[in-house]
Amino acid sequence: MELVKPGIGLLFWMTITFSIVLWLLSKFAWKPILQSIREREDSINNALNAADEARKQMDALKSDNEKLLAEARKERDKLLKEAVEMKESIIAQAKKSADEESRRIISNANDAIEKAKLNAMNELKTQIAEISVDMAEKILRKKLDDRNQQEAFVNENLKSITLN
Repeated sequence: MELVKPGIGLLFWMTITFSIVLWLLSKFAWKPILQSIREREDSINNALNAADEARKQMDALKSDNEKLLAEARKERDKLLKEAVEMKESIIAQAKKSADEESRRIISNANDAIEKAKLNAMNELKTQIAEISVDMAEKILRKKLDDRNQQEAFVNENLKSITLN
């Protein structure tokens, strides 16, 4: 039973040894250990604060990115709208120009046709007049073979013609 009950001397020396170890630990080990624990706690707190700050910055960057994307989409939509309007304007202008050009060409063609028609009519009138004169001359020659008949015909025509 002696193993279960410690002796007084043993307790005394254990207490003294424990006190010395406790004093040595408090003098040399506790301060550095507590110091390193405090430093570790401070570094963990700083890391947590830095992580919170980084999370806040990431949230801010994310919202900024979303704003930039929204602005870029708006700008893209605006540019597309302007491009469509410009395309429609160019097409309308080209149609207008083509219509004006076709009207001008048609007008020029109508003028040319009218001139050609007038020239043809004048030429036809001239040819008809020449043919009529030739026919009249042939008819008169045949009917007026006699000189007296020709003089009578000329005098008759001279009387009907009045000079202005």
